[in-house]
Amino acid sequence: MSLSHLYRDGEGRMDDDDDERENFEITDWDLQNEFNPNRQRHWQTKEEATYGVWAERDSDEERPSFGGKRARDYSAPVNFISAGLKKGAAEEAELEDSDDEEKPVKQDDFPKDYGPKKLKTGGNFKPSQKGFAGGTKSFMDFGSWERHTKGIGHKLLQKMGYVPGRGLGKNAQGIINPIEAKQRKGKGAVGAYGSERTPQALQDFPVVDSEEEAEEEFQKELSQWRKDPSGSKKKPKYSYKTVEELKAKGRVSKKLTAPQKELSQVKVIDMTGREQKVYYSYSQISHKHSVPDDGLPLQSPQPPQPGKEAKAPGFALPELEHNLQLLIDLTEQEIIQNDRQLQYERDMVVNLSHELEKMSEVLEMVEECERRMQPNCSDPLTLDECARVFETLQDKYYEEYRMSDRVDLAVAIVYPLMKEYFKEWDPLKDCTYGTEIISKWKSLLENDQLLSHGGQDLSADAFHRLIWEVWMPFVRNIVTQWQPRNCDPMVDFLDSWVHIIPVWILDNILDQLIFPKLQKEVENWNPLTDTVPIHSWIHPWLPLMQARLEPLYSPIRSKLSSALQKWHPSDSSAKLILQPWKEVFTPGSWEAFMVKNIVPKLGMCLGELVINPHQQHMDAFYWVIDWEGMISVSSLVGLLEKHFFPKWLQVLCSWLSNSPNYEEITKWYLGWKSMFSDQVLAHPSVKDKFNEALDIMNRAVSSNVGAYMQPGARENIAYLTHTERRKDFQYEAMQERREAENMAQRGIGVAASSVPMNFKDLIETKAEEHNIVFMPVIGKRHEGKQLYTFGRIVIYIDRGVVFVQGEKTWVPTSLQSLIDMAK
Repeated sequence: MSLSHLYRDGEGRMDDDDDERENFEITDWDLQNEFNPNRQRHWQTKEEATYGVWAERDSDEERPSFGGKRARDYSAPVNFISAGLKKGAAEEAELEDSDDEEKPVKQDDFPKDYGPKKLKTGGNFKPSQKGFAGGTKSFMDFGSWERHTKGIGHKLLQKMGYVPGRGLGKNAQGIINPIEAKQRKGKGAVGAYGSERTPQALQDFPVVDSEEEAEEEFQKELSQWRKDPSGSKKKPKYSYKTVEELKAKGRVSKKLTAPQKELSQVKVIDMTGREQKVYYSYSQISHKHSVPDDGLPLQSPQPPQPGKEAKAPGFALPELEHNLQLLIDLTEQEIIQNDRQLQYERDMVVNLSHELEKMSEVLEMVEECERRMQPNCSDPLTLDECARVFETLQDKYYEEYRMSDRVDLAVAIVYPLMKEYFKEWDPLKDCTYGTEIISKWKSLLENDQLLSHGGQDLSADAFHRLIWEVWMPFVRNIVTQWQPRNCDPMVDFLDSWVHIIPVWILDNILDQLIFPKLQKEVENWNPLTDTVPIHSWIHPWLPLMQARLEPLYSPIRSKLSSALQKWHPSDSSAKLILQPWKEVFTPGSWEAFMVKNIVPKLGMCLGELVINPHQQHMDAFYWVIDWEGMISVSSLVGLLEKHFFPKWLQVLCSWLSNSPNYEEITKWYLGWKSMFSDQVLAHPSVKDKFNEALDIMNRAVSSNVGAYMQPGARENIAYLTHTERRKDFQYEAMQERREAENMAQRGIGVAASSVPMNFKDLIETKAEEHNIVFMPVIGKRHEGKQLYTFGRIVIYIDRGVVFVQGEKTWVPTSLQSLIDMAK
């Protein structure tokens, strides 16, 4: 059977014989019954399954039904169906225009023969059944057919991620209206009459179709499967790099981070080619040219078949390829290096141009200052205006200002103005004159790096040089005219400038100018003839000079000692002269001075004291007791033990042996005891002496049993003894309580509970108990031993022995003596 009747003729018309034609077009019946679950289905027969489209059917204009196959009557005459009249060109244009409006089509507008034809099984749908033509069913009944099935549609949607109650789509956005169908004009193929998208589809999915891009993509993919008709070999394609690409690559590689730089140095073994190649970075692999072999096809390489040998390449020179690749790499690196060097030079030019512009502005400001410094200038430069110019330089041109030679600039401009400013200055009359302006110039000229290193290089610091060459001459001139005994103006002047001038200049003033004047004045001082006490013009220098005055103390003590040779304790002026020096001299030197010059005089005075209960003169006793705060307690107790208590006890014994009045003895005992302070009474030696006096009185009362005795004398003496002993006990308990409280406040309890490991720890513990500062002196040693400060005393420890610094040598001492000296 010929198939020529299935094709159109040359004029595009179909053959008249439609018996063997299968109509594949979508009819209106298909659209209406697509979603109808109750539609009558066509079951494929055995003949249709065997022959397919060539199987015989009853009629092409009616859908097959389940009523069975009806034999066709070929003897019947041929019936023709009218297709209507051919429309003109004008009518077709009107029809196309009307199609653009896309008006909704109602069911009543369809012709009778436009709907689905009735099947032979007895008609179409029942009247009770609802049609599925577009627009005839409400949206509320959409999907109602699901209840007539087993729910396979809902299950499939759930497997694909559908959530009930939410819309379809990637973002569950859904669509408001159901999918609309658009009626095609004729019976042509899909897209034959242009775009078939409805307005609703354009609104929901605004995607513009590009037919040209799709066609181009299709042709590109199709060309990959076509074989070259000429049969010639494809030419190899080479990839080229321009100079700009190399430069851009070099700039990017220059900004690699640390991990990327490490990866760029990894050793790489390339086994993708015919031979194994070794690269020392991933960048070398990217530098290779992609040159395909001439004899290889475009497809991926296939393994060689057994029995066939691989075809050798026609041109293979690995040495030459390596050399060429090496030349290419060197050339690329040279291009990249040259580009970087060029970029560096350009940046340098831009930077230098900015620097030149700034330096020109700085030069203009400096030249303006020099112009106004000329003698005949109508607008001379003042010191405040010059300071503002330097502030501008420091704020706007900080780097240039710091890198410039400020010393020469200040010498040329600032120094003349500063000399003019201090020309009429008298430091002793106006000590604060110029402090503000000098403080401002200190922030402008002082070199911070020099301060951090603690140097005093005049050539490197403009401010130090300014103070030394401009300010110091005025100070030297005034110090030469200054009288040391009038110390207050000079002390006030240096106190005002101590935080402004450099430290080394202050040291120079104190060591080279002030101290020689004080030393010379001390040498000329005579304590017997001078009416002005020496401490009145020496002590004001203690805050500034401190240890610098130590060399003056020895001649002062020597002169005082000479003046006290003919002194008598009745003269109270000696105490007024010596008392201010008690806190200035070291404890050891002060104690030595007292023992040498004062204690012997007081002992002589006590030796001359006459104890007479009936007519007692207390002047000598008062002269001695008045020095209690000046001499140590141990020295005072020694004087009492040697010169007072023996005579006092002897008088008591004599009085008790002559039938005394015990009430008078009791008053006499209590009166003498009240003459001493609590600190003296707490001393064990003094306490023993008064207890000895009580024992003598008790023995005297108990020994006169048969003799006449004053009534109540024994009871009075016993009561006195009991009262005195109780006072001593209460005083000791109170002292122990005070010491415990002090230790608790200082947190010594924890330290006291631990046993000291060595002698140094023992000294540290004692220092904490007595609230004395004990710390090492940094960078100071004596014979390899570390020096320490124990209060104001300098000591060192050697083999468990404490050595104290004396006037000429180091003296060993005990721990208790060290504590007394520190106090």
